[in-house]
Amino acid sequence: MPNGQKELQVKFPDHLQGGAYANNMVVSHTKEEFVMDFLMVAPPAGSVTSRVIVSPGHMKRILAALQDNVAKYEKMFGDIQLAEEPKATIGFH
Repeated sequence: MPNGQKELQVKFPDHLQGGAYANNMVVSHTKEEFVMDFLMVAPPAGSVTSRVIVSPGHMKRILAALQDNVAKYEKMFGDIQLAEEPKATIGFH
């Protein structure tokens, strides 16, 4: 590893290996954090499948990583077409 960095061993819990499908996302923020709620919406209902809370600095790194990966994807597979916006409003109860 460069510059004396040590390899970090990450444990991937069995119950998370299948992931969680989401077809929608709601993002909110305070001064200290961003909250990303990933949802599975199948009208007339929906449910949160995952919530991720990160610092503003980490959110900038996530955004850069997503932009980089979308660019790589489009270079390999062609332009991604934007999905149609959901017609229903999403509210939490």
